[in-house]
Amino acid sequence: MRKQNKNWVELSKKATLAASIALSLTMSGCAGITDRMSRIGVEPPLSTIQNPNAQKGYQQVSMPMPPAEISNTAPNSLWQPARQTFFKDQRAHKVGDIVTVTISIDDEADMKNKTERTRTGQEAAGVPHLLGFEGTVSKVLPSGFDPANLASASSTSTSTGDGTLKRTETIRLKLAATVMQVLPNGNFVIKGQQEVRVNFELRELTLRGIIRPEDILNTNSISYDKVAEARISYGGKGTMSDIQQPRYGDQLIDAISPF
Repeated sequence: MRKQNKNWVELSKKATLAASIALSLTMSGCAGITDRMSRIGVEPPLSTIQNPNAQKGYQQVSMPMPPAEISNTAPNSLWQPARQTFFKDQRAHKVGDIVTVTISIDDEADMKNKTERTRTGQEAAGVPHLLGFEGTVSKVLPSGFDPANLASASSTSTSTGDGTLKRTETIRLKLAATVMQVLPNGNFVIKGQQEVRVNFELRELTLRGIIRPEDILNTNSISYDKVAEARISYGGKGTMSDIQQPRYGDQLIDAISPF
């Protein structure tokens, strides 16, 4: 009786766990459905402009720095070594300044790979003479026993792989980024975000990285290939993005299916 009660308790725990998992999945699915239903006939909302330093997860960038250099200024001189022009440098040079980043990516890759592998193995082992006991052993073991051929094994494996990759990407954009931090060596940490809504589709472009002030052109712009530790993201959300994404059920089956 106690064993039956114990089994019922374990079965009840498993049922409760399964029900909790099913309920959590249902709640997450309902939340996604509710969010989509709330946006029926409504344009995707634009996010508000916020202070990036106050956002959750923001961290100050720390990079290896060279020793500090001491610069001597000439007395009674109107010229400063840090200036690029005699009157005023219009390029970004402090926290809060804006610099334009030009993104021009034209990437193309075409790769083919084919591999073939064949392996054949054969092993045989026997003991024709074993101190004269081979005759006695043959009486104990079944008929047809041959001491000279105790065991034999063979294996054959063949593997063939063929892969093709062809990719073409073209992105040409301009993005205004803000200087978030000036590192001890004078480099700038920049961050930019742009949102463009066309009808019911919202396009998002984000950029983060580190630039040198010397690479900023006189037009207060810089090319993306001059951005170190660049993190460029271009995506969107809306009607077209929802259609292009697989349904939640398909994604769940793809995640848990071992085949």
